[in-house]
Amino acid sequence: MRGELRSGDLLFCSGSYLFSGLIQRFTGSVWSHVGVVYRDEALKRVFVLESETGIGVCLVPLSKYLRDYHGRNRPYRGQIVVGRITPGLDAEQVRQAVSHGMDLLTKPYDNAEILRIAMRILFRVGRGGRDRKYICSELVEECFHSAGLLFTRPDNYISPDEIWRNACVEPGGRIL
Repeated sequence: MRGELRSGDLLFCSGSYLFSGLIQRFTGSVWSHVGVVYRDEALKRVFVLESETGIGVCLVPLSKYLRDYHGRNRPYRGQIVVGRITPGLDAEQVRQAVSHGMDLLTKPYDNAEILRIAMRILFRVGRGGRDRKYICSELVEECFHSAGLLFTRPDNYISPDEIWRNACVEPGGRIL
């Protein structure tokens, strides 16, 4: 499966961790995390552009998930499935989406947004102004928005599940 991954693909994670469980419970979804694949042909490496709790926006080798998640010398506990945008994005759109994400590297994770999403779910209220902090799904949405792709938002927030259920996302194979 790794050989089939392309820049611009999406990785959807269903973790068996406390924080993952909270996200899954509040969003009513199996998905707790999403990131964007970046394949670097010169390095012959596959990376994931993501926003991670306690870290923020970062670029990590896919092998982190497969062998050494959080430096514990163990794979990610959970499932990882690939999603692909269809119809496919052209090379310039993929470059723009990934490049925009690279420009956001080191932006902080938006811990408070998780609480705000919970409040919006419970009380059905809209979102306030945009800050420069990101949860994983906001990062993915902003990357693709910069390339001209808008994900539909049936609710007043964007979650990994909202991205997964978009008509333009086609489920692919399972990595883990």
